[in-house]
Amino acid sequence: MNYHQYYPVDVVNGPGTRCTLFVAGCEHKCRGCYNATTWRVDSGKPFDQQLEDRIISDLNDSRIVRQGLSLTGGDPLHPHNLNTILHLVKRVRQETIGKDIWLWTGYTLTELSSEQMQIVEQINTLIDGKFVEKLKDPSLVWRGSSNQKIHYLSPA
Repeated sequence: MNYHQYYPVDVVNGPGTRCTLFVAGCEHKCRGCYNATTWRVDSGKPFDQQLEDRIISDLNDSRIVRQGLSLTGGDPLHPHNLNTILHLVKRVRQETIGKDIWLWTGYTLTELSSEQMQIVEQINTLIDGKFVEKLKDPSLVWRGSSNQKIHYLSPA
């Protein structure tokens, strides 16, 4: 898996102070997407063990308390990203205490494969649906268009 950006301290992509990872790869290619540079799976930089370990360390850092991890992109649920994202969310569950996981995807909850659902079962909040330029609404919190839904989940 590749990624474009990692923010160890972020207050925009979800509630509270968070760690946010922007992954590469998106099949949806929504018109008006603010992050079209992340569409290609081979764009960005390789996600490696060093960055994975840093995310866990940052989430456990008591000097800057983070509420959790936000996964966006691109699309974390792109088929190319599934193995790495599943491994990462499981590590967050096992190695951090009380941290939530938010994930943005262009797929809707009802479209998800069993492999994608393995990830969703580990997260707290899913924001789903493609960005629809005609439904763009800047007043929405954590969403770009009104068709996108926020699902508050109970992780396994």
